Amino acid sequence: MIRVPQVRLIGADAEQFGVVAIAEALKRAQDDGLDLVEVAPTANPPVCRIMDFSKFKYEQEKKEREARKRQHIVKLKEIRLKPTIEEHDYRTKLDHARKFLEKGNRVKWSLMFRGRQMAHIDLGRKLLDRIVQDTLDISELDRAPKKEGRFMNMVLSPK
Repeated sequence: MIRVPQVRLIGADAEQFGVVAIAEALKRAQDDGLDLVEVAPTANPPVCRIMDFSKFKYEQEKKEREARKRQHIVKLKEIRLKPTIEEHDYRTKLDHARKFLEKGNRVKWSLMFRGRQMAHIDLGRKLLDRIVQDTLDISELDRAPKKEGRFMNMVLSPK
């Protein structure tokens, strides 16, 4: 599949053969019982390496699987409440938020106003400010409280 007349050849044990004809590179790869793989097609001349291609692909997939296993995907968890929340319910939701933040997730607080509660938006802002103060040790304010329709939202992210 390599369509150039000359390539820079690297051996199986990383030894440099220099610029050789493609026929000679293929012959060396066949003599070793390995494959000729083009590793840098944009170089002038292209760089080819003698290696076991199936083993190389397996090693790459293994590295990708290991990297996926180690990465942590940050999720956005939402907690909804109303401005007339009682103290015990508030503490329960705050504990849930703390657990989410300790796991490394972001927390979106949605404060829902219904009916006449829309006239007392300042109570909602005070509640959200209290949440920020109560979680200040493990979180930081990512998005300040903002009113959107009948909801007031803010986002906290872990420190």
